[in-house]
Amino acid sequence: MADSQEITTQHSTVEEWTKALAESSGSPGGGAGTGVMLGIAASLTSMVAGYSENAGEDLLGRARALRETALRLADEDAVASKAFGAAFRLDPGPEREKAIREASVEAAKASAVLGDHAIEAIEDLEWLAANGNPALIADVVVAFGALRAAIAGARTNVSFDLAALAKGGTPLEEVRSQHPELWETVGRLSGALDRIDALTAEVDNKAAPTDAV
Repeated sequence: MADSQEITTQHSTVEEWTKALAESSGSPGGGAGTGVMLGIAASLTSMVAGYSENAGEDLLGRARALRETALRLADEDAVASKAFGAAFRLDPGPEREKAIREASVEAAKASAVLGDHAIEAIEDLEWLAANGNPALIADVVVAFGALRAAIAGARTNVSFDLAALAKGGTPLEEVRSQHPELWETVGRLSGALDRIDALTAEVDNKAAPTDAV
């Protein structure tokens, strides 16, 4: 296997990437995993769209583009994780505190971008659940599950990184006023989770009919 520093979602096998994820290095870590889950959701959306003659090229194009974007964001998060970890390894003092604050904000921004892409993907998957090839409804539900994991991961990471600023001595209300967009992102992602749960419940009887017997 290549050195863990060379592991990427685009140039490593699944076995290599997951083995690197299993190591206690943090690069790749949970944020990168969130990107991969979004990539899986996008891939399944693309597959179902390809089997659905009425889906149209626009939907298929968005799904294919999202898969590439998600994997790129996963790799970028893995790189950012190194900076985040390096900040915490600095000796106690003003420089360490400053580095942690900066790394926390950048990490939160990266997770927010990923989360926004995930939210945008809900509409196409919702359309496929209602209008796509019914033989692939189980794949739609799996895609919803992957998308939910991506959104939950992004939400938690943004929230955690904002809380890291508070732990560094900044009052939580001040964190909120300094980073209103990031703070609002947490709420949007929470709402997206509720939306996915409702959509999944709506199609569950079609995806798993024996479960209702």
